[in-house]
Amino acid sequence: MKTVNHYHHKKILVLGLAKSGVGAASLLHKLGAFVTVNDYKPLDENPEAQSLLEQGITVICGSHPVALLDEGFEYVVKNPGIPYSNPIVQGAIDRGLPVITEVELAYQISQAPFVAITGTNGKTTTTTLINEIFQAAQKSSLIAGNIGKVSSIVAENAKKDDTIIIELSSFQLMGIEAFRPKIAILTNLYEAHIDYHGTMKDYISAKANITKNQTKEDYFIVNADQEAVMEVAAHSKATIIPFSTTKTLDKGGYVKDGIIYFNEEAIISIADIVLPGAHNLENILSSIIAAKLSGIGNEAIYQVLTTFQGVAHRLQFVGEKHKRRFYNDSKATNILATTKALAAFDQSIVLLAGGLDRGNSFDELIPALTNVKAVVTFGETAEKIDAAAAHAGIKSIVHANNVEDAVPLAFDLSKEGDIILLSPACASWDQYKTFEVRGDIFIEAVHKLK
Repeated sequence: MKTVNHYHHKKILVLGLAKSGVGAASLLHKLGAFVTVNDYKPLDENPEAQSLLEQGITVICGSHPVALLDEGFEYVVKNPGIPYSNPIVQGAIDRGLPVITEVELAYQISQAPFVAITGTNGKTTTTTLINEIFQAAQKSSLIAGNIGKVSSIVAENAKKDDTIIIELSSFQLMGIEAFRPKIAILTNLYEAHIDYHGTMKDYISAKANITKNQTKEDYFIVNADQEAVMEVAAHSKATIIPFSTTKTLDKGGYVKDGIIYFNEEAIISIADIVLPGAHNLENILSSIIAAKLSGIGNEAIYQVLTTFQGVAHRLQFVGEKHKRRFYNDSKATNILATTKALAAFDQSIVLLAGGLDRGNSFDELIPALTNVKAVVTFGETAEKIDAAAAHAGIKSIVHANNVEDAVPLAFDLSKEGDIILLSPACASWDQYKTFEVRGDIFIEAVHKLK
């Protein structure tokens, strides 16, 4: 960890806990700051807050009193999930206080360089792939951010010869000041999280922060097939390295005659790649580029791409029962992700979908349902997805109470050779704490089938 005196004897408010808040508060305490933590959950239901109390950190729980700002704080470190409309956050901004996220702290103390990945879809797969390639090449890498450990804890223990591979959301990227990755990746941009950001323009602006501090000495890997991504790249000062699944490029990563190339060097045949789904080519291309820019040879890349079957809850193969193949795509929390999952299969599909209702319709899902023979819906959005399925001409539409009940119903609607796919197109929070919990319940229900 770098020696950082910037926060010594500064009064800092850590707003919101969860893992990132605990990590930020503990780190700032070690750096000599006077830390106050404020979390909405009551203290007697809040083991994270209790652990911070034991470290001698001031903790205020049960509400977010705006009067806290009268105590003379010099920084606010915000949990990414807390919106900027929160009265304390808005009050801090009105007073001119810097509002940062824990990722910024991680960067400031880290001795290790960062490879940072953002985008609407593909972040987790790309982050995991890059880490797997680093490991295969015996290069020391650490995963942080939305997957893996809290970034400030990772950065605290990272050494100069490590590389921190970090998945970043738009929420996290809104709260950076100096964060500057050696390699940044923008996988794609589609409409998402408008309930948080307000407009697509503001969402893209948040994503663009991944490159805002980069210079010509850094690399920005971008999706050349998307105009919105290339507009972000046009304002970057980094060295731009594009990738494309549809056209041959003068430099960067592309596909030609069934072969993946980087800067005109053949890397691997698509036929040798295990990871299913045409959409994963974007993730594979950006991962190959990041590896090559990091000095990794083709052998390690080939080794990983011929064995890597995907990450948990993202088109994860669960198993085969009675000649039906089951896939867990619980991480598909929006329509686009489900559309891409459906396009990954040529076989007939029984789709399990539903979850939190964010007020949107599912008309955009209709064109993707061509291979779907039956739908089992659950959660708040069940009736909306039913309507989309009926519009698509699907005859077998069944309601389930939850994911566990949906699995045997889906099996009854299937026949040999079918795919049974959990790809909800919705967040999980109406019935499940996380999409991981939802996916795990699906896996357990599959294994219970007789």
